[in-house]
Amino acid sequence: MGDNGSTRMVQRVFTWFYRRLGPAYPIAFIALELQSAFVIVLGTLGLYTLYYDVDGGEFFIILAVALATSGFAVCMAIYRAVNYTRPLREWIKGRRGEEETARAWVAAVGLPAYLLRRDVLFPIFVVAIPTSVVAVVLYGLSWLAFFPFLAAGLVAIGYGGILHYLALEAGMRPVLVEINREVTPRRETGVDVVPLRFKLLTALPLISVIAGLVSSALSGDGGGGAASLGLDVGIAVAVAGTIAFELSWMLAKSILRPLDDLQRAIKEVQTGRYDVSVPVTTADEVGELSAAFNQMVAGLAERERIRKAFGTYLDKEVADYILSDDYAPEGSAVDVSVLFCDVRNFTGFADCADPTEVVGRLNEMFETAVPVVARHGGHVDKFIGDGLLAVFGAPEPFPDHADRAVRAAIDMARCVNEELDSPLEVGVGVNSGTVVAGSIGGGGRLNFSVIGDPVNVAARVETATRELGDDVLITGDTQKRLRSEFALEPRGERDIRGKAEPVELWAVRGPAPDPESEAVPGGAGAGA
Repeated sequence: MGDNGSTRMVQRVFTWFYRRLGPAYPIAFIALELQSAFVIVLGTLGLYTLYYDVDGGEFFIILAVALATSGFAVCMAIYRAVNYTRPLREWIKGRRGEEETARAWVAAVGLPAYLLRRDVLFPIFVVAIPTSVVAVVLYGLSWLAFFPFLAAGLVAIGYGGILHYLALEAGMRPVLVEINREVTPRRETGVDVVPLRFKLLTALPLISVIAGLVSSALSGDGGGGAASLGLDVGIAVAVAGTIAFELSWMLAKSILRPLDDLQRAIKEVQTGRYDVSVPVTTADEVGELSAAFNQMVAGLAERERIRKAFGTYLDKEVADYILSDDYAPEGSAVDVSVLFCDVRNFTGFADCADPTEVVGRLNEMFETAVPVVARHGGHVDKFIGDGLLAVFGAPEPFPDHADRAVRAAIDMARCVNEELDSPLEVGVGVNSGTVVAGSIGGGGRLNFSVIGDPVNVAARVETATRELGDDVLITGDTQKRLRSEFALEPRGERDIRGKAEPVELWAVRGPAPDPESEAVPGGAGAGA
């Protein structure tokens, strides 16, 4: 079975215990994992016996001291872990609010570093120093022998610290996987842990030191005493500090350089750049990760091109709505205001002008009219020949959609008819009511649109502007929904094709008049 297979098997075992133990799992795992400290103590003392000729009584006294002090250190570590992991255990019990989940995640991720920071000095002063002193006294050695003993003990403590850290990382993974299912994916960690660079640069040298000590002791005659132990420790450290550290440095660079490239590329993507790529410099797992990142960025770039295409053929608000989780393609009934704008006497103009000028003038007019719609919170539903249909209140609902539509109509008529140097003039009709908003179409072609009687009436009202000579006309339904004051003039009721009852029309002369001017009766939204 490969490394990945064995890793998955170990994780399945951890997950099985987590499912069985529930809230007791974190402390049970910590307590079980810390028992490895006793194995490390036995191994270290066994190493001492290869350098010193000792009888059984002396050895067992030293062993008892080492195990007793190690047991005290383990108990203290478990006690601290009980307090530290309380948010994690409460979360497993069922307290899974947003704050409780955040605290549980921090506790699980930060547990290895927390115990390492709190316990890094404790084993030195509680285990290594007392055990070294007892060994020097019992063996009747010079006080200088204390230092080789302590050096070997520090090597063992360093090895134990790395072992505990990595084991706790693996043991907390089942809990962290479940926590991440409960929350949105994290965008940053914000927790201080041991950097990957430090792990790589310490693990291999420490292993080399231990391997060197054991190999030297086993290959020697034994009984070399403090001088031999000190010399072996020194040689092992020197070798680890040169060859092993150099190899660790190169290994760290081999892994971290591609990861640094990934981090830089991710920051570029976060700023909105999708033309970045990561150089694939290895064919191992890190290289596969880099290649997968490039594939992902290519997908994001394609998605962004689609979004930009949506923004070209649809209003940005509609494009964002269609791509959002709130999009309901089946449609819904909404109260909106519909604006219909059309060019007057366009047929006569088109007959006298060449096609290039016709298209150019129309695009020039739309370049002026479309931003007006967006500026007031509406979106262009569709272009109909020389006219456009705009909607206010869908997909983004606005309580004041009638006011927005009327202001847009005023601005549109002024910008096109008065400010734009063009032979084209427009009339604008506005109507309000309940429509169905949703995706309309078939055969793989859909269009987000609004349908209903208010849309047809808005088009008929625009036609009435040509007969009455007004640039902007609104219906009584729109006038009743106005929340602001506008300069309105009644145009009475008119028969509208497709409507059984006459429709009340109002001409819009402008926004709110001067407050000192006399108001004209006409209901909500009427002014002088």
